[in-house]
Amino acid sequence: MSVKSYAEALNFIHGRTKFKKSPSLDRMRKLVTYLGHPEEKIKAVHVTGTNGKGSTTVFLRNLLMSQGLHVGTFTSPFMVKFNERITIDGQMIADNELVRLVNEIIPIVKRLDEELMNQEGGPTEFELVTALMFVYFAEQNVDIAVIEVGIGGTYDSTNVIMPLVSVITTVALDHANLLGNTLTSIARHKAGIIKPDRPTVIGRLNAEAKKVVTEVAIQKRSELYAPDEKYRVTNVSRSKRWGENFAYAGLGKHFAKLHESLLGRYQIDNAATALTAFLLIVQMQGCQVRISEISTALAHTNWPGRFELINQEPMIILDGAHNEAAIEEVKGTLLTHFKGQKIFVIIAILADKQPQTMIRKLAEIPNIQIVVTTFNAPRKVAQVSSLVENIKQLDYEKQWQRALVKTLQQMSATDILLITGSLYFISEVRRYFTT
Repeated sequence: MSVKSYAEALNFIHGRTKFKKSPSLDRMRKLVTYLGHPEEKIKAVHVTGTNGKGSTTVFLRNLLMSQGLHVGTFTSPFMVKFNERITIDGQMIADNELVRLVNEIIPIVKRLDEELMNQEGGPTEFELVTALMFVYFAEQNVDIAVIEVGIGGTYDSTNVIMPLVSVITTVALDHANLLGNTLTSIARHKAGIIKPDRPTVIGRLNAEAKKVVTEVAIQKRSELYAPDEKYRVTNVSRSKRWGENFAYAGLGKHFAKLHESLLGRYQIDNAATALTAFLLIVQMQGCQVRISEISTALAHTNWPGRFELINQEPMIILDGAHNEAAIEEVKGTLLTHFKGQKIFVIIAILADKQPQTMIRKLAEIPNIQIVVTTFNAPRKVAQVSSLVENIKQLDYEKQWQRALVKTLQQMSATDILLITGSLYFISEVRRYFTT
């Protein structure tokens, strides 16, 4: 069997099983073994976390690229095109390269399908995509790869690497059906990426999650770099530009004022986490860095769908907040930067998330009007009838396109429109605005 086109390659990838009943790295280890262990030919940083993985990954990519390094990134989900998940120096893998790699890996996938027929079957979709990424980065001789975990950590298919640095951005309730419904359980899954004698950088974890991560780091002899301990970050005056200003001190460096171009206090934490990992890597490599390189890299970092401004008058913002913790951060950003303005929200939430809590949190914002809607989702979308009753600023419109038109008709040039609730949702909306 072989694929002859990009469409056929995607069909082969998406045709694989999504999940298996029992979590295991056995299939992935067999897959990379049959591929000649491409993951061992890559220097990598491993990034996990409930929220902030993508932003931290792209901050780190730009910081590493500022040193002239060729940097691979592996992220998910994608905003517009599947190829965005595998990039080198910010350029997504070409269609023909993806076709070639799929054809290269098909015989091995079929071999595993036969070998594991009486067990749970061959590689899943994400295991296949992870393997494609390993092969591509090894072939292209990237200097370093920033590899984002799909879900969790311990049993994620990316967790067959031995990274230079492991990064855990945040720990919050999400994917409870896979990771458990307590912060302790989720933190233990995230801490699964910590490797023996390799440093670990963490963002702002609450006490329960930090306790678990610290215990694992001690067991693995991994030096832990935590905020307010090994590095410090403080918010500086509000920026007139889109984004945030902050000061950073850590690993023998002090930067009095840096600017990062993603809006939200939590993005300062993501930038600082990435900067700490970056400083560890350049320290290992024996490189000298200049503040101008760091400043430029952070100031020019963009990440679609993360409080992304896509229209000025009226101001329309896309944010992929898809769980309670992320909505809490969005709420804080709205109250900080847009206090006193009328805020409209169009939101669609997958039913297996936390729709009631997310809606309630947004409804606490003064001068807010919320429209719950639906979209062409990969899984069931929460319906308004199952959400929150007795919220007078809550409305429902089945089609998000109609919700958008009706909302824009109500807005003035100084009002704010936030579209949020799911990365899948804003991916669909973003295509409407950018094509």
